[in-house]
Amino acid sequence: MAAVMKAVVIHKAGGPEALQIEQIPIPKASAGRVLMRVKAFGLNRSELFTRQGHSPGVPFPRVLGIEAVGVVEDAPGNEFKKGDVVATAMGGSVLGENCFVLPCIGRMFDGGYAEYTCPPTTQVQKIETSLDWKTLGAIPEMLETAWGSLFRALRLQKGDHLLVRGGTTSVGLAAAAIAKNFGCQVSATTRRADRGPMMQASGVDNVFIDDGAVAKQVRQKFPKGVQKVLELVGTTSLEDSLQCAAEGGVVCMTGMVGNKWALDNFSPMGSIPTTVCLTTYAGDSEDFIATPLNDLAKQIASGTLRVQVGKVFNIDEIVEAHRMMEENKAGGKIVVLT
Repeated sequence: MAAVMKAVVIHKAGGPEALQIEQIPIPKASAGRVLMRVKAFGLNRSELFTRQGHSPGVPFPRVLGIEAVGVVEDAPGNEFKKGDVVATAMGGSVLGENCFVLPCIGRMFDGGYAEYTCPPTTQVQKIETSLDWKTLGAIPEMLETAWGSLFRALRLQKGDHLLVRGGTTSVGLAAAAIAKNFGCQVSATTRRADRGPMMQASGVDNVFIDDGAVAKQVRQKFPKGVQKVLELVGTTSLEDSLQCAAEGGVVCMTGMVGNKWALDNFSPMGSIPTTVCLTTYAGDSEDFIATPLNDLAKQIASGTLRVQVGKVFNIDEIVEAHRMMEENKAGGKIVVLT
């Protein structure tokens, strides 16, 4: 095996061009670690925020990438065999503040934007699948976030009516597909009417065009509101999303594609309706390991769970890939092949 590898390294915060292709030493696995030959990795907005300088706890230079899929090259503790197909993911939202004290891939040690990465065994799952690398590369963090938000934070039940705020995000599309398969009615929002068919292909029953005041539209169609709301846009729409929830409903804020970190002049008594619960989902490595990736991969392979890959790039095109993510033009998960 060669002593060096191709990797995407960031030395200081900046635009997409801050990501540089370099040759760096291949990491060596020690006890409790797994050396992975990375075949593909998905892009995540937390990586965009880190690149922009919004993750002060992440030291530079750094190889970003909070997820990756590939094959095992070495596992000194014999937790995995050479050649095993595996996935790793940080587990966690765009905030991920818990990752400043936990050993999180792509934050506290070099991540998946490389030909090799060396995560802890506690952040790695073996997957028995025939899925191609571009599909497999799309699923670890996306499905962990969708699954955890739905079943850990929202405690989704069969028959619930779920509203996904930010329905064209990769997590939103995955959450809609999972919830629909689970037996729920699914509504979702988008700012673009032409994205409706894409959302419906993922199981969305009702598409709402987001003009910033979706609650009025939701209440006109469903006067009692919806039982569960998955908020992926973030603080810019959270207060309106709270008004969509039915009595006893739950709203979970997981995403921040609105690129605003905090609420201005937030008044809980004025913003949270009586009996409505507000929670968040950040997740961690334990949540990733608890996500049934094998079962979900089987559903994808059988065609019963739809995963929408928006665009596939080569690692040498990482600048273009980040630019597309920043411009929200992918229409699904962005995947990079090594």
